[in-house]
Amino acid sequence: MILLWMSGGMAHTETFDPKPYVPFSPGIDSRKVLSTFPAIDSAVDHIKLSQGLEEIASVMDLGSIIRTYSIPIVDKITHSRYQYLWHTGYMPPLPVAAPHLGAVIARTLGPRRPDMPAFININEPLLDAKREAAGIQSFLTAGFLGAEYGPFSVPFPAKAAEQMRSQVGEGRLSDRVKLWRSLVKATPLDALASDYQRESLMRSFDQAYQLMNSPVSQSFDLSREDSSVYDYYNTGSFGLGCLLARRLVQSGARFIEVHTPYEPFGRWDTHAHGHEVTARMKQEIDRPVAQLIRDLHERGLLERTLVVLASEFSRDVLIEGKVNKRARVGQAAIVPTMQTLEHYGMHAHFADAGSVVLFGGGIRKGYVYGRTADEHPCTTIEKPVSIENLHATIYRAMGIAPDLAYDIERRPFYVTKDGKGEPIDDLFS
Repeated sequence: MILLWMSGGMAHTETFDPKPYVPFSPGIDSRKVLSTFPAIDSAVDHIKLSQGLEEIASVMDLGSIIRTYSIPIVDKITHSRYQYLWHTGYMPPLPVAAPHLGAVIARTLGPRRPDMPAFININEPLLDAKREAAGIQSFLTAGFLGAEYGPFSVPFPAKAAEQMRSQVGEGRLSDRVKLWRSLVKATPLDALASDYQRESLMRSFDQAYQLMNSPVSQSFDLSREDSSVYDYYNTGSFGLGCLLARRLVQSGARFIEVHTPYEPFGRWDTHAHGHEVTARMKQEIDRPVAQLIRDLHERGLLERTLVVLASEFSRDVLIEGKVNKRARVGQAAIVPTMQTLEHYGMHAHFADAGSVVLFGGGIRKGYVYGRTADEHPCTTIEKPVSIENLHATIYRAMGIAPDLAYDIERRPFYVTKDGKGEPIDDLFS
């Protein structure tokens, strides 16, 4: 499985669920603005996408769109909470550390080859101490399943090959390995963690060390690709992450996540200048996502590789505290008019509809599931999809039962909440 993660909140009406286009004019009523991009045709007659996604539109005959992913609202809609929900299937806080979807797949199905990590996380540096960074990092673990099933992190895909090589020479590296093991024994982990967690951490380290010394490490070297292929994918680090994901699938990786990294009030977090920023994000994702699908299809890998493109929630035209003149509605603020291009776009966190795109893995081709309203605020009106049922659908494609449980503290922890997730049968061919 490849998860293409649009971190920050991708607006459904601006991407995979276009509504009537309303061009900008100073003073326009915000509630009349449903889409700030015209709709475009796709490879399937009845499927329209939003302008700027022409390449992905050309491969929609190979995939399906869920247009009604809806999330429960608990207190405030924050990125960290809902990214945790999407990736684990559980709303925090929890009495245990829930495992990431990829960790569940790694633990349940195991690696496809012994020297390739089963779970690889690409293009999420997690180096920034900006707001919510720690919360986002919390879902990128195997939780109680143990570190060996957590992600092998490749924060910078263009430098992935360097990551596979020792920077200090084999002799010093061996000394550092011994030092690291002694340091682990000197930390609270040795005294407070269970035997299982300590051993799992050591196994994760051994796996990484084994990878460095394996021929499969060459899969991480993007310089081995033809320059024309590299350049076509290279819309930035996300595009190169898609190219790396394709190479890793070919070399036997089990689960890969490629991020457009979370940036507060930037990238998909479009609280201001929504139209302009979304246009830039489309340029970053459109070509590499479509080429990834084409490459997998042409190599005969798509039918046995599930590709999912998703985001934690969607967005609406409500602007949250960006201008002084506003009318209060719950926790959000409606801007009665859009005076400048800063206001033009989808800005506020929106929970009642969102798009998820799926390719391969036995998923139906050229299909749309669910329907949203054609008037503001474009909410779900047919076939809502919960995180439990979305995960059950993903697990079914991967050959995992949605009521599978692992024991933690003598209690079952189900891979979908309470084991009640139900796959969406209509999405399978």
